[in-house]
Amino acid sequence: MAGDLLSTPPPLAPPRLQGDCVSWLRLIRSYRVGTSTFFRLLHEHGSASAALDALPHIASAAGVARYTPCTVGAAQKEMERGAQLGAQLLLHGSATYPQALMDLPDAPPVLWALGDIALANKPTVAMVGARNASSLGTRMAQGLSTDLGNAGYVISSGMARGVDTAAHIAALPHGTIAVVAGGLDVVYPRENTKLHDDIADQGLILSERPLGLQPQARDFPRRNRIISGLSRGVVVVEAAAKSGSLITARNALDQGREVMAVPGHPLDARAAGCNLLIRDGATLVRSAQDVLANISTPQPVALAMKPEPVKTSPVHTHGDAHAQILGLLGPTPIAEDQLSRDLNIDAGALSPQLTLLELEGKIERQPGGLLTRLN
Repeated sequence: MAGDLLSTPPPLAPPRLQGDCVSWLRLIRSYRVGTSTFFRLLHEHGSASAALDALPHIASAAGVARYTPCTVGAAQKEMERGAQLGAQLLLHGSATYPQALMDLPDAPPVLWALGDIALANKPTVAMVGARNASSLGTRMAQGLSTDLGNAGYVISSGMARGVDTAAHIAALPHGTIAVVAGGLDVVYPRENTKLHDDIADQGLILSERPLGLQPQARDFPRRNRIISGLSRGVVVVEAAAKSGSLITARNALDQGREVMAVPGHPLDARAAGCNLLIRDGATLVRSAQDVLANISTPQPVALAMKPEPVKTSPVHTHGDAHAQILGLLGPTPIAEDQLSRDLNIDAGALSPQLTLLELEGKIERQPGGLLTRLN
């Protein structure tokens, strides 16, 4: 039971009765029952209820003594919590379940959804990237999300710091889907509490995990397959050579989705993953038009990049100031006035900090008021 099968037959029709829905939830929440095991048990026994009855014997044969499936009480408690949140339970094969996920061999049997579930069945592009995104990276994510939204696309991402956050915020007016690694009601990172509420109100939040579950490291790669699976293509804006964003890109390839990447400076570690993807055949993205040229568009339109500056908290101490400044700079030059807007502080307060960083050999000023990070 612990392993997943390489392939499984199509699942049976989703249950219609409340009791059957509880049985589906009990089965997928039971110990050692993964996605493939869930569907195999469903086919072998005809229903989730019958599969639950058989589980203790199957577990015993596998060497697991005194096996107890997820209880009715635990499943009902989760259902009640979902109702309190205003969330809906989407069952694989139902009319409300995201159709883009139906062709995946490891599609989630159940998904909790909070917000506008109609967004789950609209044309979608995934956008992922570095948590420690540069100023250029966040502005690129904003511009791409805005323009793709204007072209009729929903933007899916993982509500992480950096590129994910920038993409969600810019996409809110047009539609955005956040796929979270923990429970639907758990905000991670905590700084995105307002964004979480805004997406629940104006967009859609999805999770296959139990309500109330705090995400662990192992949960993030698994949720990435849903981000890519929902989408016609994945755009990687910034990513290190070894990052979760590249896991999403690999998922997209396995799922038959398009993989696209924004190129970056060869010396910027945050661009290494994107440059590797392009080297290996991913579509190079300079603007939303490159994305639209690579996937079918609902209504082709002429696009113009109109990114808006990222709003961040003002810097107060030298240490914090330097960390924030260096976090937004990279080998690619950016204008000092743009950095001032990104940090949301005036040029007079920023200039002394830049001088200190220049003296420390951390940054270099270039002609035209441009700045680059040296190390």
